[in-house]
Amino acid sequence: MGTGMQALLSFLPILVVALFLVGMKWPAKKAMPLSYLVAAGLALFVWKVSFSQVAAATVNGLVVAIELLYIIFGAILLLNTLRESGALRTIRQGFTDITPDRRIQVIIIAWLFGSFIEGSAGFGTPAAVAVPLLVGLGFPAMSAVVAGMIIQSTPVSFGALGTPMRVGVQTGLSADPGIASDLSAYVSMVAGKVALLHTLAGTLVPLLVVGIMTRFFGKHRSFSEGLKVWKFALFAALAMTVPYVIVANLLGPEFPSLIGGLVGLTVVGFAAKKGFLVPSVEEHWDFEPRERWESGWSGTISIQESGGGRRMGMLQAWVPYLMVALFLVITRLKWLPVEGWLQAWEIRLSHLFGTSITASLQPLYIPGTIFIVVSLLTFILHGMHPSRYGQAWKSSGKALISASTALVFTVPMVQVFINSGGGAAGFEAMPVVLADYVAGLAGEYWPFFSTFIGGLGAFVAGSNTVSNMMFSLFQYNVGVNISVDPSWVVALQAVGGAAGNTICVHNVVAASSTVGLVGKEGEVIRKTLWPFTYYALFTGSVGYAVVWTSEKGLFNLGTLLATLIGVAAVWTIATHRSRLPQVPKAPEPEKPTPRV
Repeated sequence: MGTGMQALLSFLPILVVALFLVGMKWPAKKAMPLSYLVAAGLALFVWKVSFSQVAAATVNGLVVAIELLYIIFGAILLLNTLRESGALRTIRQGFTDITPDRRIQVIIIAWLFGSFIEGSAGFGTPAAVAVPLLVGLGFPAMSAVVAGMIIQSTPVSFGALGTPMRVGVQTGLSADPGIASDLSAYVSMVAGKVALLHTLAGTLVPLLVVGIMTRFFGKHRSFSEGLKVWKFALFAALAMTVPYVIVANLLGPEFPSLIGGLVGLTVVGFAAKKGFLVPSVEEHWDFEPRERWESGWSGTISIQESGGGRRMGMLQAWVPYLMVALFLVITRLKWLPVEGWLQAWEIRLSHLFGTSITASLQPLYIPGTIFIVVSLLTFILHGMHPSRYGQAWKSSGKALISASTALVFTVPMVQVFINSGGGAAGFEAMPVVLADYVAGLAGEYWPFFSTFIGGLGAFVAGSNTVSNMMFSLFQYNVGVNISVDPSWVVALQAVGGAAGNTICVHNVVAASSTVGLVGKEGEVIRKTLWPFTYYALFTGSVGYAVVWTSEKGLFNLGTLLATLIGVAAVWTIATHRSRLPQVPKAPEPEKPTPRV
């Protein structure tokens, strides 16, 4: 079989997802079983992988799905606990006191708070925290999920204290003896380049978040309404990315997102409270009343302010989230013994069905455990009545059921797709076949495609870490073969893999499940596909410009395309920020005629 046909067949499981989930608007619980059957059929009958390997990959996928469901349950439970205790009422009022403008709120919560949580825990945790919080504050569920997914780009490469770099890239490159001797230093050097690329592209992410929110969920369906806060959006972006890129180049890949998110949250939160660059009350933007929302915007989980609970101070209301952040950091720091203690209890299924595939769970280390522990502590600290806390558990359990069907097919499909190599046909695994074919076609233009391959890996695997493990060595070798600095090509892989999280199917399913928005995954991906395309194309253009400057000069195709994208962004801001629909002023009452 020719390489072209192999690549076409490798693409089929992804094509099924694109066609039925995104194109035909099927819910994930229908589209993903079909994609699983296609992947399993190709693995068994074309790649001639043994049935035991397909079964082992499927079981491993089910174990990962259980882990995701555990995280989802913990996140929903914490939100329901805050709702029943009355803390959510206080948190919402706190944001309203800063500004009632939803554009400012989504930047602070999704971009800054989400980046900090990503740096602490990664693995989809920011969406599990930020998305239900936004819904609890009055955002439509669809809007909250889209915002939560778009910000899953810039901070992701350094999520979970640098796991996508230290585990993903480092493991992926470890098979090359030429760089294995000083691999840690090499990865740190690549991390600096990754941070620079992310900083260049990530500066526009908060603006994209608000623009897409007002375009699809505003009364006037106007992108311009989001661009009206461009100064605040750029300020919030730089408040995170400047410390982020400094830390990446001085301290390595463990802390950029964590410190960048924390610094940005502190600076921007203080500035917003003082009214810096925040629209006036007369200019604030909000969603229409709930009864005017489209039917597909709301999820089945209603996270509204409880009529019960007691009044409390802002600090007391925020303590649960502060505990989540603190516990996530403490349990992920390598120089503390806590991580080892929590990882000591491991449920491990080694060499499933006689294969090399191993499935494992570390229940105490999963972020879901932290959510549950914090929920229990909140029950005590907020002096909740047992009946109200029981209601939080009951409603959270019901919410979990709807998420199960989609995830139990989505993740196994991914695992079968990834573990399709080593069969009797002698083919490489499907994602490697696909990437290798594209590289052969691209030649010197590979930097334009490298970010998309990284994104493809994250799209199917649901993880920047796994994408980097699959493709880092492949990207390095392509860089060598086209005679450019391979470290930049590896950096483009890591950046593309991070951006791919914005369209990753099982991340969308997981985020949607926290607010009961099941069955609308394709609509979410259609909205996040544009930010992903911008991110991958812009960073790929910058990468091409960098690696070919010495041979082709500064003004090459990459420089031209990156400049055009930048100019288009500036032009869009300049021409659209003043194009708001004009609301007619109410006529002034006529003055009475003075009596003589």
